[in-house]
Amino acid sequence: MNNISKGKSPFYPGQPVPVDFFTGRIDEIKRIARAIGQVESGKPLSVFLTGEYGIGKSSLAGFMRYYSEKNNHLIGIHVLLGGANTIDELATKTVEAVINSQIYEPTITTKIRNALSKYIGEQEFLGFKINFEALKADAPNLSHGYLPFLRDLFSRLRENGIKGIMLILDEINGITGNPQFAHFIKSLVDENALQKEPLPLMLMLCGVEERRREMIQHHQPIERIFDIVEIKPMDSNEMRDFFNKSFGSVSMQVQDTSMNLLCYYSAGFPKIMHLIGDTVFWVDRDGIVDENDAVNSILISAEEIGKKFVDQQVYNALKSKDYHSILEKLGKEKFDLSFNVKNVEKGLSDTEKKKFNNFLQRMKRLNVLKSGDKRGEYIFNSLLVRLYIFMNSVKKKSALSKLLTLP
Repeated sequence: MNNISKGKSPFYPGQPVPVDFFTGRIDEIKRIARAIGQVESGKPLSVFLTGEYGIGKSSLAGFMRYYSEKNNHLIGIHVLLGGANTIDELATKTVEAVINSQIYEPTITTKIRNALSKYIGEQEFLGFKINFEALKADAPNLSHGYLPFLRDLFSRLRENGIKGIMLILDEINGITGNPQFAHFIKSLVDENALQKEPLPLMLMLCGVEERRREMIQHHQPIERIFDIVEIKPMDSNEMRDFFNKSFGSVSMQVQDTSMNLLCYYSAGFPKIMHLIGDTVFWVDRDGIVDENDAVNSILISAEEIGKKFVDQQVYNALKSKDYHSILEKLGKEKFDLSFNVKNVEKGLSDTEKKKFNNFLQRMKRLNVLKSGDKRGEYIFNSLLVRLYIFMNSVKKKSALSKLLTLP
């Protein structure tokens, strides 16, 4: 086996991409940058950054926060709301995000921590310890005084050249189910707009389209406040550019046939691109990514995402033996992202046919499938999930042979 130095992988599966490694998304960046420029001039704006799961919403939001701080003198607050279901929890997570913000201007950091000193304990190796008891006790006041909290933060930092705030509310899947959230967001925007001197606030929510529609169902006026920026899957040129730059940064080359496979199975989703790319990085032994490296990495990646997602969420949720049988038969269909209901029904038993529609609706709720544009068409949200289901339906050796004949 040839020795090759395996330094730091240039891929970041399962986490937002660091700013230095961010590529592509030029059109989306231009639209958001234009809005940021308006906020710098004093005009509050709201953006809903949307796109399918794994499309890179958090990474783009993080990049735009960096962009706004570097180019437009905004202070960025990126709030991760995973696990939050109430407005009080939203408020406390906002304060946590402010305290933990990576701000490289020492005087700004000092002012922020002085303003929030009651919530900050002793300094630790990686930052400051948060006084969660004090934060929780103040949660109702913080949630009711959310805009005043932001205005106070801004007023403290204006003399340091800060011209506005970029507030990113991310991982909103749970909290959009709370009707109060939609009302809270609309009130925040309206209350600010009615001020004699509105806070220059760039409000960005990150979520799939279903979450925005859920908010609208809870409070119809919410549909009027956002400029919607949709992130679409990367095209072939963007994917090739991403893989070439990433592998090139660690002196690795990708053969054309391998590149075709990597792009096809990534399907333009950064989350999948990073997962497959990272696997290739560790599988390869000679610095040249050949077809075997690509195929083995794709199969390994499919197994990984399958065990984390399909096994835990899909197979466990589909308790019925008939559902499992339908899934196995679906897996053996022509390998493609889309399928037609009528074609699949031909291979089902009478009992399975009666349960097929319920099965499809369950798969949609589990984010495995989505409805296509044509009547009776359904589409898998991920090629790797599709591949894993296929691999579970046939022998892996057959899957490997089938894979090699694709693109």
